[in-house]
Amino acid sequence: MKQALLERYGPPEEGVRCVETSDVGAPGAGEVVFEVIAFPINPADISMCRGSYRLRPTLPATPGAECLGRVTAVGAGVSHVTPGTLVINLQRENWAQKRRVRGDDVIAVPAGLDPLQGAMLRINPPTALLLLSDVVALKPGDWIIQNVANSAVGRLVITLARARGVRTVNVVRRESLFDELKRLGADACVVDGPELASSVSSLTGGASIRLGLDAVSGRATARLSACLGEGGVVCNYGAMSGEDPVMARSTLIAGGQMLVGFILGRALATRSLEQIRSIYADLGEQVRKGTLSAPIEKVYPIEEIKTALAHAQRGERSGKILVAPNGPVSP
Repeated sequence: MKQALLERYGPPEEGVRCVETSDVGAPGAGEVVFEVIAFPINPADISMCRGSYRLRPTLPATPGAECLGRVTAVGAGVSHVTPGTLVINLQRENWAQKRRVRGDDVIAVPAGLDPLQGAMLRINPPTALLLLSDVVALKPGDWIIQNVANSAVGRLVITLARARGVRTVNVVRRESLFDELKRLGADACVVDGPELASSVSSLTGGASIRLGLDAVSGRATARLSACLGEGGVVCNYGAMSGEDPVMARSTLIAGGQMLVGFILGRALATRSLEQIRSIYADLGEQVRKGTLSAPIEKVYPIEEIKTALAHAQRGERSGKILVAPNGPVSP
């Protein structure tokens, strides 16, 4: 079978190549084998290939934080999935044509969902959901603010917040994104910059914003913090700037604000397996219905993984880059 192998840290398109390797074999007791239908190339995958991610496996290693698969065989003792079931995998190393994993590591998702959208179910939808539920006890009518609002997580936050009656201020780098985000349900959009706080106050009528979602870090964190009301919470879940988050001491002390961090693995670790399955069942159904989706720019075969990686690093793309390791994928 074929898989993508990271052989050296650095530019991903130089360190990763498609190789032929041994088949995964038959599942043992408690195991599942599935064929990988598609996987996305995420920022975390790019960072891991560069060697700058929090996980730095011994090389050679297979990247891949998420995928959608179809079960081909199950071992003794596995009853929650059967051959033909669509699944996502809670473990990594998914840039391959097949995987053999523990049965408890695969989560069944609804049949009939768009397989390319399903390939992006594992990380971004639950991240958006839990950012809205685990950090601050939001209620209908509350305002939140987020930067990188045109990202996959940012778009999902808009949709999920709208369904809960939570209003969103969406910070982006260019005004040309406003119409697109407002069609998703964004209440207000604003271009980032030194006057962000005053612009946001005008847009919201001076509302006290309780939560700021920060995926940029650096000085962008301070700009987001300046938009929050007293006692507001800035939740950092990314660092597009490559810098540590910065906040003014006055907002922490006099303003009573807090800076907290979020990572999906820790949020899921506080929940039982049944709760995790329930979260993904609900999100998977929303993906099946088309309520939740992410734009896709191009799908590559695994043999073109180097080209796919180079494409995934381009700025101002119109959507995600995915790979279909077992051939073209139809909705």
